[in-house]
Amino acid sequence: MRVLVVEDDPVLANAITTAMRRAGYATDHAGSGEQAERLLVATDYQLVLLDIGLPRRDGLHVLRDLRAAGNAVPVLILTAYIGVEDRVRGLDLGADDYLAKPFALAELEARARALLRRHRGGGLPQLRCGGLVVDEVGRQATCGGQPLDLSAREFGVLELLLQRSGRVVSKDTLLEQLYDWDQEVGANAIEVCVHRLRKKLEPAGVTIRTIRGLGYLAEALADV
Repeated sequence: MRVLVVEDDPVLANAITTAMRRAGYATDHAGSGEQAERLLVATDYQLVLLDIGLPRRDGLHVLRDLRAAGNAVPVLILTAYIGVEDRVRGLDLGADDYLAKPFALAELEARARALLRRHRGGGLPQLRCGGLVVDEVGRQATCGGQPLDLSAREFGVLELLLQRSGRVVSKDTLLEQLYDWDQEVGANAIEVCVHRLRKKLEPAGVTIRTIRGLGYLAEALADV
């Protein structure tokens, strides 16, 4: 799951980006409205955390253009502006939620989870395969009610494969969705992650097949 943080304050941007990455989201950062718009055109994000007071092109202009382009990605506005008119304007332009600065990172993460939950129709968004259940918002995979010990990267690979159940997911897609733009990624990073994940999924009756030259496919074993 990929998140875009749009914030011009470098200290706050670093804190938010670090928190979201620790929560298991691939997270990119834009320090201006212009940079945010370029990233939003080039990349498929599942959540945008958007500051209003941006240099050159403010967050409300970014939001307006995003919705005008038909992009329905959930947007959580972050701003020091506390006037009712500002909040109403942001919500009318298509924001999904609003969080005034200063805020606790724990509340930001909780609001992000709530937005993702609502965007998927409410309730607990779950992916199932064999004896495996994946809670996308809670970032937890379980087998027979028992949690699987997965790293954030392993969870991300599993989530993407199950979201595209029955379809082959290319290595390039996994790299794009799971790694931040500024990360250096080894040539075999995905292969190593898939190898570890296969072993952990055996008790759930799930396997990951390599489709040579195309990518990976998650499948339930026949006897599960």
